[in-house]
Amino acid sequence: MSHLADTLGHVPRISVFYGISIYMYVGREHPPAHFHAIYNEFEAQVAVDGTILNGSLPQRAAAFVAQWARLHTDELAANWSRALAHEPLARIEPLP
Repeated sequence: MSHLADTLGHVPRISVFYGISIYMYVGREHPPAHFHAIYNEFEAQVAVDGTILNGSLPQRAAAFVAQWARLHTDELAANWSRALAHEPLARIEPLP
């Protein structure tokens, strides 16, 4: 089990779609702006533009995450600012 999955109780889930959970740490993040995507046993750190920075996801899940990130870039950036300020994060709509 991944480190993030071990600590999910302390990490706000901001969206979930197609079995993919999207999380963002509050107050512990570091540049560049990113979120964490978990799908089954796979985990990736993903930039707000949808580029995988670390880790991996299956190709189809990675494509869904990238599409979702492109649709919600402004909302992700706003949540990133909230996370840095130790403020509550907003939920973001899933893919339709």
